[in-house]
Amino acid sequence: MQAAAVVALTALSVFFGVDCLTPHRTKPNQIQQQDRNAQSNEAGRKKKNQPHILFILTDDQGFNDIGYHNPTIKTPTLDKLAAEGVKLENYYVQPICTPSRSQLLTGRYQIHTGLQHSIIRPSQPSCLPSHMDTLPERLREAGYSTHMVGKWHLGFYRKACLPTRKGFDSFFGSLTGSVDYYSYGSCDGPGLCGYDLHDDEGVAWGQEGKYSTTLFTQRARKILESHNPADKPLFLLLSLQAVHTPLKTPKSYIYPYRDMANVARRKFAALVSTVDEAVRNVTYALRKYGYYRNSVIIYSTDNGAQPFTGGSNWPLRGRKGTYWEGGVRGVAFVHSPLLKRRKRVSKALLHITDWFPTLVGLAGGNISKSRGLDGFDVWPTISEGKESPRQEILHNIDPLHKPVKGATWAASTEGASGTAGRDITKPKKKVLRHQPKQKSAFKLKTPKKSKPKPKSKPLPKLKLKPPRKSKLKPKLKTKVYPQSQRPSHYKLRLKSPSISGTSRPKSQPQVQPSFKSKSRQTISQNHNLSRSRPPQPKSKTQLELHLKSKSKRTVSRYQNMSQPEMLLPTSHPTPHLWLQPSQPVWDTSIQAAIRVGDWKLLTGDPGHGDWVPPQVLPTFPGSWWSLERSIASFHKPSTHKNIWLFNITADPCERRDLSDQRPDVVQQLLARLVHYNQTAVQVYFPPDDPRANPDQHGGAWVPWVDEEEDEEGKYNGVYKKGRNNKKKKKKKCRLCKLQTFFLKLNTGMMSNRI
Repeated sequence: MQAAAVVALTALSVFFGVDCLTPHRTKPNQIQQQDRNAQSNEAGRKKKNQPHILFILTDDQGFNDIGYHNPTIKTPTLDKLAAEGVKLENYYVQPICTPSRSQLLTGRYQIHTGLQHSIIRPSQPSCLPSHMDTLPERLREAGYSTHMVGKWHLGFYRKACLPTRKGFDSFFGSLTGSVDYYSYGSCDGPGLCGYDLHDDEGVAWGQEGKYSTTLFTQRARKILESHNPADKPLFLLLSLQAVHTPLKTPKSYIYPYRDMANVARRKFAALVSTVDEAVRNVTYALRKYGYYRNSVIIYSTDNGAQPFTGGSNWPLRGRKGTYWEGGVRGVAFVHSPLLKRRKRVSKALLHITDWFPTLVGLAGGNISKSRGLDGFDVWPTISEGKESPRQEILHNIDPLHKPVKGATWAASTEGASGTAGRDITKPKKKVLRHQPKQKSAFKLKTPKKSKPKPKSKPLPKLKLKPPRKSKLKPKLKTKVYPQSQRPSHYKLRLKSPSISGTSRPKSQPQVQPSFKSKSRQTISQNHNLSRSRPPQPKSKTQLELHLKSKSKRTVSRYQNMSQPEMLLPTSHPTPHLWLQPSQPVWDTSIQAAIRVGDWKLLTGDPGHGDWVPPQVLPTFPGSWWSLERSIASFHKPSTHKNIWLFNITADPCERRDLSDQRPDVVQQLLARLVHYNQTAVQVYFPPDDPRANPDQHGGAWVPWVDEEEDEEGKYNGVYKKGRNNKKKKKKKCRLCKLQTFFLKLNTGMMSNRI
């Protein structure tokens, strides 16, 4: 009977195509369908958890240019958002536009992108390194829709440099650094002007007469309206032109500040009010179109303010373009319903490079793909109030910035463009000559010298003994990589320090010294900054870097590589370097600034170092110009000062220089500069390209280099002006300059009255 039943069941299973004797098994196509369902559910949960990100970046807004720092500035929307979120009161940016924006989008210090020196000007064939990933690229990989509205200022000489080629799905705004608010005209010197308003990769003609802040706000709201927040997360970078010069704003915004005596300050405050209204309109759109409950709003300036054009960093020292706190400590806050601890002030140390890993991590992206990041994921610090993983900040190392020897730092006049000015009394000019035939990136030729004095004075601040007298001069030869063979990365290993307290990674370009006689001074681009050398004896012939903003430009090639993987703990503690007290570790004439813990060290020429009070005078500041200057600063000091040390926590206004009292801290921070300099790529600061002239492109600033053309390798790391290109020097007429100054002053006073 049992056998008959088994046979019957088998027959039935064959007839109906069903296996009744074996347990039920899922077919392979059913397994694949279940996997797809699971993946889609996981993707749905991920999308639900991915917040919409609105990053608002203002231009040249100072520490004292917001309502919750200065009640005379009317910013009710910003004040409310900041009060309900987290105010970042220990937040740092870079002192000028291009470096801050490059570090925001790459998460890397400018010493690792080749943008250490100045800004990218409209006629320069330069932009972000082509091999380096950006924040919008990583967010787009994580599933975001990415859009940018406003100011770019990261180069556009070829189409590969445009925002839409750097990770943004759309772009509407200006490509250069300074644009008129109504005409959208941008100039790179007299007679070199063009139209600068672009929609994606085309010129947006026909927008003249429309105020840029209003126009950018309308485009941002249009993006929010057309995007479906439930379908895809959104990243919107609203990079406003305000409050950068020129000081143009509708008169209705000026009227509330009619009691301000200083006209420039009055117009600047009105510009801040336009920003406040723009933020109100955009945040209203976030709520209206369903973004707000799952959004993160970040507000940040790109650098400090320029007091002589109406801005204020009071009570901080310095201004835009300097490495004093007034130039690098930024206004910022985060507002979000997703914050776990709101309505508070954060004193955690943060830097603009931290936004890259923070936002990518918040979006569920993959940080491991971005090698050599200098930023940290600080979302737990901002949201929960945890300790910041950042313990130090490298503000910059600029080997091309050399002050005029003998000029006082207090008398320098730094312009709005971010390049340091010079003292009125100039010493004899000495020119840095580049030899294109040599492989060295930097070489210095000097005429015959008179015999130096037998002894040289040591650095008084560090109490360092000079080495033995020698007539030999090292000639540094730097290995040059072709454009196609530049290394993408290398590993840095801290070894036991040498006599100078430095160590070089194995794969870093080797510097092999060979010696010549009857010469004492040598300058190499990056690798000799940390060489041990005492102050040189005074002689009639001295060396000077002859760098001018347009006619004479110095350039050295940078190697396209990201920052190496640094074998250090996460917090980057200061390594214990056993330094001999008789050996300096750093050339303190190099412009550099670093913050480690509470301490901040500046070397070289930090820039204009006054404390500029709020501008309340009706005319050009004259009586308070010397209010905060020390009497000694008007006279030429016996020894040029090039080291400053401050305890920023105890002295945020940088009024007490402790470099004499704490030489041990000075040495430790100099060693950190040496460490960072070993990871630096060479500066890329090319000369102007005449092909950029807007007259050759229909009157607009547009890319002018073909994609096939190797512009970076064109100069072979060296740029030298031909003899025929030298401009004839005009005779100085100090009386003419004085007359022109008072004429402009009088005209401005009469025309700016309301």
